[in-house]
Amino acid sequence: MALAVPLPVLWSQLGQRQLRPEVMDQPGLDPQAHQAALLGLARINALTRSAACFFPSIRRLASQNPSRRLRILDVACGGGDTVRAISRLGRREGIDLEVHGCDISDEAVTLATAAARAEGLEAHFFQADAIGAPLPSGYHLITTSLFLHHLREVDAEALLRSMAAATLDQLLVHDLIRSHLDLLLTWIGTRLLSRSPIVHIDGPLSVGGAFQFDEVVHLATAAGLTGAQISRFWPERFLLSWRRDAPSA
Repeated sequence: MALAVPLPVLWSQLGQRQLRPEVMDQPGLDPQAHQAALLGLARINALTRSAACFFPSIRRLASQNPSRRLRILDVACGGGDTVRAISRLGRREGIDLEVHGCDISDEAVTLATAAARAEGLEAHFFQADAIGAPLPSGYHLITTSLFLHHLREVDAEALLRSMAAATLDQLLVHDLIRSHLDLLLTWIGTRLLSRSPIVHIDGPLSVGGAFQFDEVVHLATAAGLTGAQISRFWPERFLLSWRRDAPSA
């Protein structure tokens, strides 16, 4: 079981990436505790508008070919809050979307499916190991949000390669930037927005395991994402975008 690390220890070690085990990654996690943690993370993601960074690309892809149904896959979808946000966008703006989410956790898939049905949203969720097997093809856009920081560098690079191989048009990766500001915001935010002790422990650990901006650039280069664009935005997040039609230089 992952243990909480004192804030001063995390603060002092941010110069180097510290990939520590997180509670939600442990096998045998109590289903009720897991669901409470996923709901807490959904509240945090809603406040920070995590899914909104994907919307401009979705609108662009939809406008390029208005007659087609745009197929989107969110990798490591957790409780499905990103998938639901994208589905709401399609419904609100009249964009024809087919949105899927996959996660290695059956519990997460069950919760995500139930939440989408409760909102009356058309979304499909399925269990998949994004690192252990190739991603399914046939999606115009493949996204992942707040997943990269859970991975070893070799697995993060493999995920980027897999997303690039599977997408028809574009991939988008959204995640934390490892910094003292992000650690402070995360420590405060997890306690204000969630009662889950899992979220209280895992949130700061996630910042310690996150990549810094130059490390993201290195990952994209190592994964062969020539022409990738990487931008940063509040609160201490980055968005990595790569398009199949990106210029070669």
